[in-house]
Amino acid sequence: MTAPRPPFTPADSPIRDCGVPLLTRELGEVDYLKMWHEQAEIAAARASGEVPDQLLMLTHPSTYTAGKRTQPSDRPTNGVPCVDVDRGGRITWHGPGQLVCYPIIKLVEPIDVVDYVRRIEEALIQVIRQAGLPEAGRIEGRSGVWLPADGDLLDRKVAALGIRVTRGVTMHGLALNCCNALSFYEHIVPCGISDAGVTTLTAELGRTVTPEEMITPLATALDDALSGRLTVADHTLGTAPDPCAPVRSPNATSGSTER
Repeated sequence: MTAPRPPFTPADSPIRDCGVPLLTRELGEVDYLKMWHEQAEIAAARASGEVPDQLLMLTHPSTYTAGKRTQPSDRPTNGVPCVDVDRGGRITWHGPGQLVCYPIIKLVEPIDVVDYVRRIEEALIQVIRQAGLPEAGRIEGRSGVWLPADGDLLDRKVAALGIRVTRGVTMHGLALNCCNALSFYEHIVPCGISDAGVTTLTAELGRTVTPEEMITPLATALDDALSGRLTVADHTLGTAPDPCAPVRSPNATSGSTER
């Protein structure tokens, strides 16, 4: 997701209306479908100016969610529920031990979705580095935050993103792997990526890191990034194929693609 041009908004300027308070709401564990419907209601109210920008911090019961680019071969094989959703990206897992944040933010115009994603990643990179993993960064061609390959370990994703923008307001968001089980990822192709791994802060740091302890640092970093106090920097670890790029049909004529 490399931006093809400079962001519409200067790097040190807000991408949201900073005259509106940014609330952080700690919701505990919430059913995925229930939260999805509540997100839509809150986003509609934000678009109408009825509520302020807010960060919904929570965890979910074990659930797979399939974005609009999900392929049949990505889907789970273990019988855990899988919800088809209206965000971008492919399939991922949510569950206990993973901190999920849904920013409901009204973006400034002109709306720049790539800049929004980059700012979210920047906030996550700062939080993960401050937690004790200074090599956290981006892999060009793939969203989220990664740790680089090391010895027998592949590149490993520690935080995932999937967003939607409707009427200028963001929905869905990010998931930071804190102390969740990794076995659920063995039954899907996580984010459509088969040539890399998935990890948690706990596995990498050798100590238990809970979702609860990451809420405050993540909320602070997101506020800084969206307000322009934390500017996007180059933390590129490498490049890799984009799992959400159009797939060319082997029988297609020149210029045609399958999605």
